[in-house]
Amino acid sequence: MPFGDGFDALIDGLYEAAVIPERWQGWLEGLARDCDATAALFSRIGEARLSIVSTSDTFKEMWDEIWLAQGGAQNERTKRAVAFQHAGFITDGDVFAPGEAEQLSLYRDFLIPRGYGSGVATAISIPSGDFAMVNLEKPFAAGPFPRTIVAALDRVRPHLARAALIANHLEVERARSAAAALELMRLAAAVLGKGGRILAANSLLTRLMPSAIEDLPSRLKLTDAGADALFATALEALGRGGQMAAVRSIPMRARNDLPPIIFHLVPVKGAAHDLFGQATAILIATPLVQAKAPSADLVAGLFDLSPSEARLAALIAGGHAPREAAVMLGWTEGTARTTLRQVFAKTGMTRQADLVGLLRGAVAS
Repeated sequence: MPFGDGFDALIDGLYEAAVIPERWQGWLEGLARDCDATAALFSRIGEARLSIVSTSDTFKEMWDEIWLAQGGAQNERTKRAVAFQHAGFITDGDVFAPGEAEQLSLYRDFLIPRGYGSGVATAISIPSGDFAMVNLEKPFAAGPFPRTIVAALDRVRPHLARAALIANHLEVERARSAAAALELMRLAAAVLGKGGRILAANSLLTRLMPSAIEDLPSRLKLTDAGADALFATALEALGRGGQMAAVRSIPMRARNDLPPIIFHLVPVKGAAHDLFGQATAILIATPLVQAKAPSADLVAGLFDLSPSEARLAALIAGGHAPREAAVMLGWTEGTARTTLRQVFAKTGMTRQADLVGLLRGAVAS
């Protein structure tokens, strides 16, 4: 019988992993060893995301390939395991008829040729709408996992469900703490999850609702159409790559009683093995209320401009025409105008007057 006298230690290690994500891999290695499995993984699967901790880099890489090749979580094994709705572990034989699995691309092209194909797994629902799966694997030729192994894993399963719930709640609390800490720094901020949905927002940020920000079920939306288009593009880039290379700054023009606002979308670069890392970015709103032209350093920080772009933008905001700014910087007028077009592209502006108004904190005419 697996685990034996080590069952209590296994469960203690599971709850430690729920609090300290770095311990998931070591816990899975012990689980696989006790169950005579070649590899094991713990995955969190959502509509547009897959997070995996595995005992083997090659096993993890294979599931990343499957995710891309077979439409995310829509591979047949995962679909059937979830649809089975069994509060315990199941084997391939529980969801496939004899001879059926090996005819599927998942098994024929991925699992069996790479020394896998006989699995035992369980699916666990998470309050966020995602689900977690624990999967142990061995070669297809080794036959199914015996029922003694399944029964032993079923003893672990309630603890797995509780550990997943604990880890999920802890991540929500981390998001709230992050938003509160930014408020202490007098920064209006929200922690965003997948797709741009708000996980937590501080009171400084919520004061901008609904005049500048709307909290929609699908995602946070900026009320200025131009700014929201830039925001949507940034969210899409974040979703495609998992991480953005740098902060993306999105300007919103002054209107009504609102000053110009710069929204900074900062990617959350948590540990790749943190299964329950729901936060993907932090949004920080910076109203521009300067009565005078900002410095080049401030402009560079607000808009992700290069040093030369920032120097030109600061001079333009100070009331200098591109020709005058070119002389002051020792450039040709053509260089100044080319650089100004680059500044327009990064700030979302199309007119010099709009740029001056944005940078000076005045309503653009």
